[in-house]
Amino acid sequence: MIKEVICTAATIDEARALAIEKLNAPEDADVSTEVLEMPVKKTLGFFGGSPAKVRAYYEASDFSGAENYIAAILKGLGVENAKIDIKADDEDIRITLDCGDDYGAVIGRRGETLDAIQYLTRLVVNRGTEGFKRVSINAGDYRERREAALRLLAKRNSEKVKKYGRSIALDPMNPFERRIIHTTVQEIDGVDSHSVGLDSERRVVLTPTGSTRQNSAPEKKPFRQGESEKRPPQAEKKQPPAPRSDASGAARYGKIEPPKKD
Repeated sequence: MIKEVICTAATIDEARALAIEKLNAPEDADVSTEVLEMPVKKTLGFFGGSPAKVRAYYEASDFSGAENYIAAILKGLGVENAKIDIKADDEDIRITLDCGDDYGAVIGRRGETLDAIQYLTRLVVNRGTEGFKRVSINAGDYRERREAALRLLAKRNSEKVKKYGRSIALDPMNPFERRIIHTTVQEIDGVDSHSVGLDSERRVVLTPTGSTRQNSAPEKKPFRQGESEKRPPQAEKKQPPAPRSDASGAARYGKIEPPKKD
């Protein structure tokens, strides 16, 4: 893909410098220039004349915009001199990042930062285009190591499902990771899988084969027939103490009468 800018100025040198400046090509780009029109001086200094016209251009990669975008993000994360390798076909774009030993900031917790970079890059690549290309970004061999860990997770939890006959809900995952879990469970007899939840809370649930699938969040358990709702015990109300009577002490101390007056 050719990127070009055409500028005019009073002289050829001025037009060439202006065209190169506006082209804003990468430092490693091989920029070429072409004089389209020579400057013509005005007659008697007032009439006619025309400026010089120069074209500046260079051969750009079809995905140079994505590459520059990723490089800017990595620079903001403090990762300098990262190597970005892009391979593409008619439908997919595969990008590999080589960050040396500094992968922590790029990958993030459970790959969340890498997934965010991948999502934003997909928007950049498909912006203003008629077709749609899938974009996958890998940092080192993170995707391969993560896939191996997810397959192991699916197998271990599948064994628990078969052993105890109970469903197990895994932690929320992105579509790529959920697909790995589903694919792995398909190879295991006696266990099925499905997804529940919405957006960032969507997760995979492993169930024994033949059990009822829950497509929504679990609801409050209904009461069985003949079973009444259990209510929390209420504290018994204390009765106020009865008023104290002098008669209660009469039996103990005897009856006390006031002295009679003569």
